[in-house]
Amino acid sequence: MQIPLIDLKAQYASIHDEVDAAMRETMETTSFIGGPQVDAFEAEFARYLGVPFALGVSSGTSGLHLALLAAGITEGDEVVLPAHTFIATSEVVGRLGATVRFCEIDEATFTLDPAALEKAITPRTRAVIPVHLYGHPADFDPIAEVAARRGLRVVEDAAQAHGARYRGNRCGALASLAAFSFYPGKNLGAYGDAGGVTAFDAIEMERMRSLSNHGRLDKHRHREEGFNYRLDALQAAVLRIKLRHLDEWNTQRRQAARWYAERLAAVPGVVLPATAPWAEHVYHLFVVRVSDRDRVFAQLHEGGIGAGIHYPVPLHLQPAYAHLGHRQGDFPVTERVASEVLSLPIYPEITEEQVDRVCATLRESLAG
Repeated sequence: MQIPLIDLKAQYASIHDEVDAAMRETMETTSFIGGPQVDAFEAEFARYLGVPFALGVSSGTSGLHLALLAAGITEGDEVVLPAHTFIATSEVVGRLGATVRFCEIDEATFTLDPAALEKAITPRTRAVIPVHLYGHPADFDPIAEVAARRGLRVVEDAAQAHGARYRGNRCGALASLAAFSFYPGKNLGAYGDAGGVTAFDAIEMERMRSLSNHGRLDKHRHREEGFNYRLDALQAAVLRIKLRHLDEWNTQRRQAARWYAERLAAVPGVVLPATAPWAEHVYHLFVVRVSDRDRVFAQLHEGGIGAGIHYPVPLHLQPAYAHLGHRQGDFPVTERVASEVLSLPIYPEITEEQVDRVCATLRESLAG
């Protein structure tokens, strides 16, 4: 029996009556762009996070793009972000004509190292993007302190942290601007591409809302050139249903993480994911570290275990950023982590028996 990295079929089976009814209602009303489903999801998501404003958009990448525009990032500016994350975090910086400044990560949490942030800032730096990676929050308070002292905007990348908390507050409600991805595999995932952006300032939210819909003031007037970044109503209908289950699903993910921790704690060669005392982890991914990772990964797949790797090539060593002149060794913690990370299957419906099999296969793989 194969054990997938994620199991969206099992999730759909648990909610198909609710989802099918919501999608059927949307199709019967034929309100596919905007409309009551989108409005309701934005209000419900804002209420869930504890923020005044939320906007549904077409992807997490478009949400980050809008947030940086609202923050005033423009050509010639610099934005600091961790070298260990998906390229969506950095590519939106380049699309604005700004320059990425990569930063080292904390080895325990895999998130931006606040102690390294100060060193990454130059006179041209205008913002920092802490990424709440794998479901674990970045250490926000010291990052925000440095940003305030140096006059930087903070934009949260909460694409992998739906429901996670930092010192009791939801990720996505820590900074004045934040972006979420609702890619299908996320803890809160749509049935296609979708995303969201949150804000505390009404003027910044209104600009992002306008930009997401071709810069419109109203149907026939456009304040500026914008984008087609709208969230469609069918995705909003799905997200409304799933949002009602999110906390329960996150609780189940944490239970699965405990099963893994119990079974792997004494296994030589396995470094378990850490949870900082100020964090409530939601385990979008359960990421261990092992030496000889590529061999272990291949053997897991041979044994029917759908492991993953997030992310094997650090951003500063990607061909897309060769123009920045980085070399191997520039970010040693990031490079060491990237060579060892291994994502094990985790999803709300995973059973204890499935975790047992993953762990047994992993132990066999490590033994060679």
